[in-house]
Amino acid sequence: ISEVDFQDSIHVLGFSDELNKSLLQLYLDNRKEIRSILGELAPRLPCYHSLEWRLDVQLASRSLRQQIKPAVTMKLHLNQNGDQTAQVLQTDPATLLHLIQQLEQALGEMKMNHCRRIVRNMK
Repeated sequence: ISEVDFQDSIHVLGFSDELNKSLLQLYLDNRKEIRSILGELAPRLPCYHSLEWRLDVQLASRSLRQQIKPAVTMKLHLNQNGDQTAQVLQTDPATLLHLIQQLEQALGEMKMNHCRRIVRNMK
């Protein structure tokens, strides 16, 4: 992160000005090494490859002749270190809509200036 961003980050900790200056100098002297260590510690998460989905609706059963019970089944294909895996998930449409709303809200928050600054400094 930049010098100003680092100062803003440690200012809220309530250290003395002398200690803040010492921490800033220590950070500036070791910035490249800190970045390389953090890059090595980053978790290797699986990446999205594709998604298959199916909508199942149960219209009746022996005990209930008039019922509508929808279910969405998804097969999520992921790549991790060249290996492909698949996860099967099943949910009802109401839960799926709630999940979509939460993801859209998270994407909206990523457009805020604070998040943009963090993401820009992570690269």
